[in-house]
Amino acid sequence: MSAACHGADEATGGWSLTQRNAVVLAAGLGTRMKSRRHKVVHEVCGKPMIRHVVDHLKASGVHRIVVVVGHLAEQVRGVLGEEVEYAVQEQALGTGHAVLQAAPLLEGTEGQTLVVCGDTPLVRPETFQRLADVQRRTGAAATVLTARLDSPAGYGRILRDGDQVAAIVEEKDADESIRAIREVNAGTYCFDTEALFRTVRRLDNGNRQGEYYLTDSAAVLRKDGLRVIPVMLEDAEEMAGVNDRVQLASVEDAMRRRILEGWMREGVTVVDPRSTYVDAGVAIGRDTVIFPGTLIQAGTRIGEDCRIGPNARLSQTVVEDGVRVEQSVVLGATLRSGCAVGPFAYIRPGSVVGIGAKVGDFVEVKNAVIGARTKAAHLTYIGDADIGEDVILGCGTITVNYDGERKYRTRIGDRTFVGCNSNLVAPVSVGADAYVAAGSTITEDVPDGAMAVARERQINKEGYAEKLKRKLRVRQMRSEESRES
Repeated sequence: MSAACHGADEATGGWSLTQRNAVVLAAGLGTRMKSRRHKVVHEVCGKPMIRHVVDHLKASGVHRIVVVVGHLAEQVRGVLGEEVEYAVQEQALGTGHAVLQAAPLLEGTEGQTLVVCGDTPLVRPETFQRLADVQRRTGAAATVLTARLDSPAGYGRILRDGDQVAAIVEEKDADESIRAIREVNAGTYCFDTEALFRTVRRLDNGNRQGEYYLTDSAAVLRKDGLRVIPVMLEDAEEMAGVNDRVQLASVEDAMRRRILEGWMREGVTVVDPRSTYVDAGVAIGRDTVIFPGTLIQAGTRIGEDCRIGPNARLSQTVVEDGVRVEQSVVLGATLRSGCAVGPFAYIRPGSVVGIGAKVGDFVEVKNAVIGARTKAAHLTYIGDADIGEDVILGCGTITVNYDGERKYRTRIGDRTFVGCNSNLVAPVSVGADAYVAAGSTITEDVPDGAMAVARERQINKEGYAEKLKRKLRVRQMRSEESRES
């Protein structure tokens, strides 16, 4: 990505290049979450909320991002790694003080600096872009993202002077007349970089919290005769932050609706969005239908014309075109085109279900490759196995892959039939075009084209059933006498 962002210059009718930075505030304790985890690493639709913020900043054209950390900084670094820069706020002295910690990294650079909160994952890239565009186009010292709320309690209020922001007053410092104002501060700003750091150095902490408020920078800039322009959100939901688990759930719900609406507009049918959950970072092809009760988690890619659900969970899975998954769990697997999974199947990591194959009810597949058109219709365990094409695995087939110390693979050739209730004790191979009789326990390799029968010969003892019953009754009576004595 270029270090510069392009924008039209209205004064000249040409184009200008503007360095665009961002400071992300992520130093707060987040005590209301009641968690050992940093607030901003809690996930929203499968992605840490600060990851959403950083990704949206990058998508808006930001080149250089500084994240201000403090409490549990190592958790934030664990999410973002080295793709951002870090500044440390040792003491929680307010948002203005937090921004000042980024000064050694950004002060002296030209252009723009967005200041955003790490717990506001719903702010869209387009909103960051609009905020920055207005700042650059108007030449204002700062632009402030605002929203109009029916119930503004808890938010800082915007005091206007015509079409400019005269001041931002935190609710704790506001009187009744200011609290009646419905336009609120959304907590996101775009500053001229030079003006930002010059201003935060002049903030004082003469408020009820004893903190250095970044919001006070609006009044400081106006005293200097500089412009501060409000940019009102069209959708106030974007500004929602997360301070506790209730707000986390609310933001998750909003993000989920946004994701589902996006996919529906791309040609995906979501039968009931209220009971469907799709993470950020999922891909879904056209004419796929998602049925109720389905959870599609991050890292999953689904092709066209698929039927997913009802009540299915897919994670880190590749699903090719025309696949059907019903009431099943699929984790870290590949489902080739036209295959069918479920109901009530469990496909575990490392597995591949081949083209047109069938994995039916109460079948578990673990680290196995199943060939094209092979069928395991029900009540089967396929673990650490390589199964050929056009194989039939009868009900109750088990690949016995573990001897208590090590796991071994089973191999079955093309067009082989394995009868019901068969155990294949690995390591073992069954050749192509072979037949395994029902009830067999196979411990030795079966050649191509052979039939394997591995079970005890049946013996019928005439009249023995009554004799057995008498023995069982005597045993029961003795057991009862023993308990009484």
